[in-house]
Amino acid sequence: MPYRVFDHTADLGVEVSAATLEELYAAAAFALFDLLTDLSRVRAGIAREIVVTGEDPADLLVNFLREILYMWNGGGFLIKTCLVQEAAPQRLKTLLRGETFDSGRHRMKQEIKAVTYHQASVCETAKGVVAKVVFDV
Repeated sequence: MPYRVFDHTADLGVEVSAATLEELYAAAAFALFDLLTDLSRVRAGIAREIVVTGEDPADLLVNFLREILYMWNGGGFLIKTCLVQEAAPQRLKTLLRGETFDSGRHRMKQEIKAVTYHQASVCETAKGVVAKVVFDV
């Protein structure tokens, strides 16, 4: 798994690791939706492109995750895959594939209400990039 869950009082902390920033954002999207639902039951039939901006990589990560969480909370769209088309320090462009929630096929694991700035970070390491983010559950 490209992520691990860490203990956080009353919330859900996630640490994501990847070789590059592009892989990091895709892994973060995977982590969010893997925590929400059983991704093996989600089809990648509908494509949606989104562009997100931020002041720095951590702000960009939070804004990106907020945007895709809103796709679920506001429109019932489940994301199966995320292809990062552009990852600049203050701009992210992605192609998301998934489908609308179907209660006959999809099972929700847990509710995630929001993505927070608490402990949000993106750091380069000798092995790649590591990010931390906390979800309000």
